[in-house]
Amino acid sequence: MENLIFFEKPVLYSPKMIIGFSGWMDGGYVSTGTIVYLNNKLNTMKFAEINPHPFYIYNLPGSMEEIAQFRPYTKIVDGLITEVQFPTNEFFADMNTNLIFFSGKEPNFNWKEYCQLLLFICEEYQIRDIYFIGSVNGLTPHTRDPRVYCSVNNEELKKILEKENIRFTNYEGSASLVTYLAFLAKEKNINMINLITDVPMYIHATNPRGIISIVKKVTTLLKLNLDYSDLMPLVEQFDNNMAVVMREQPELAKQVKKLEENYDNEIVTDNLNFEEWLKKHGIDNI
Repeated sequence: MENLIFFEKPVLYSPKMIIGFSGWMDGGYVSTGTIVYLNNKLNTMKFAEINPHPFYIYNLPGSMEEIAQFRPYTKIVDGLITEVQFPTNEFFADMNTNLIFFSGKEPNFNWKEYCQLLLFICEEYQIRDIYFIGSVNGLTPHTRDPRVYCSVNNEELKKILEKENIRFTNYEGSASLVTYLAFLAKEKNINMINLITDVPMYIHATNPRGIISIVKKVTTLLKLNLDYSDLMPLVEQFDNNMAVVMREQPELAKQVKKLEENYDNEIVTDNLNFEEWLKKHGIDNI
């Protein structure tokens, strides 16, 4: 476990762990944004981190634009190099709620070793339940509360989730680290629940509605006494900003109206067709 660095050893009693990742399932920054919100809300303490260097690509052949997302972040002020930042993978603890939070970036390689570090934390603290919180870009209109979907690594977990109006995912395609982690966790008899919300694919900004939808489910499932009403002003600001956009882009407003009708009637449409419409009309940065 040489790539796991401890700063503190918090006292916890078989806590539950909530994890979020940037990248693959962080549409509207719901995964990372929810972890940041809960960490701030609960005033958690950082107690460990993963050494990033064995898990990420920093350089690839290609143009500056193509490989910029892989490079470390740096800051230079008046010619002076003030910082260089690599991907962060950090563990936080809250003794009051008996929870561990993890926020990281999905690694480029060495998936198994990376997952073993997470599972080592589970063994150290006798964690039996992991909750991943994430989001994907879909055809949910920004005027509606996003639905929450779920996948699990244990059939028995579905009985609990059915009571909370959480829908189960049907999917076949490219796997995420989260799915692989759930697969490995099952081998160690650790339950894993993946909570995924669907956010508007035409908005590339933090989505507070998505964060609220996940926070609601997490607080219910974990029986947390958490007041998240402080998120409502962010939703109001988000709605006001989008109202301006809709007035300025009437064609997009018409498409959103169709999405609302389909959403309310639970009609499934094609993501790709809508993506093509967005590209055709040059809408890619709302």
